[in-house]
Amino acid sequence: MACRPAAIAAEGDVYPSFGPTLTISKTNDDSATPPVAMLLMLCVYVCFTFLDTSSKYLVLAGVSALIVAWARFTVHVLLVGLFLRGWREPARFRAKNLPAHILRGCLLFGSTMFNILALKTLQLAETTSIYFFGPMVITALAGPLLGEWAGWRRWLAILTGFVGVLIITRPGVGVFGIGHLFALGSMLSNSFYVIMTRRMSSTETSESLILFSALAPAALLLPTLPFSHALPQDGWHWIILLMLGVFGAGGHYLLVQAYRLATTTALAPYPYSQMVWMIISGWVIFHQFPDRWTLLGAAIIVASGLYIIHREHRLRLRDLATVDTEAESLAKKL
Repeated sequence: MACRPAAIAAEGDVYPSFGPTLTISKTNDDSATPPVAMLLMLCVYVCFTFLDTSSKYLVLAGVSALIVAWARFTVHVLLVGLFLRGWREPARFRAKNLPAHILRGCLLFGSTMFNILALKTLQLAETTSIYFFGPMVITALAGPLLGEWAGWRRWLAILTGFVGVLIITRPGVGVFGIGHLFALGSMLSNSFYVIMTRRMSSTETSESLILFSALAPAALLLPTLPFSHALPQDGWHWIILLMLGVFGAGGHYLLVQAYRLATTTALAPYPYSQMVWMIISGWVIFHQFPDRWTLLGAAIIVASGLYIIHREHRLRLRDLATVDTEAESLAKKL
């Protein structure tokens, strides 16, 4: 999905924001989630649903996917500069590792383009279901790339989630098509994008992360615009095109506000609420309702993802208890 955060994030991660640098604090109390934070998270994924629904609407209307992606990122960049008032403190946007920012932007560009192309042939619920397998891929990649190795229970959940993907795509029975391939490409690109975000968050400012994630794709797409002749044909389509950046940037802003009020673990299940919004949007706007196989595969993927969240939460509590026990033992010796 376009410029969307992963469903599972590590505590202590730095999230891009439209305000001061936001570092998610580590806390033992993951149970108390303010109602305002819950409401914000629901609004976040309504925004992202509008983003995907609008993208699908435009490409089905004949607008070039390149134009859709470029407008989405360009408006995002303009909004970031406007809200953050970058002309006052340009140092906040300085990139310490520009090649890494460009590579990260390319990954987001790939994720967005593949998603838009997938939306031309797949239902909203199908692309979302495959996207939800992303956090499990991130869990698998975190071992070799970040040194965060998963145990056998989480690996079992990852394999179970993969079964859900196979149920949705059903290769070999005439269901798997180019749209599913694009959706898988979008999910994989986004997974590597999230991995790079985790690695760069310790050295780069949150403002530079959110700016270059949109600026790099917008710049990369600029030379292709003269070859993209399929522009919106009426004023309504132009309005929808410009609103893409508003939905994307607005969703990220609300996400940051939610993480100011509650912990990562407490908010981790809420991204899965997007499945509900996607099904409703697909039914109302495109008169499409997922079949029983898509619903079954989506249920398996969501259940696997929720188990990984639960397991990581249990491991985090165990580690905290171990630290507390060691500290108490040391205090007694002193």
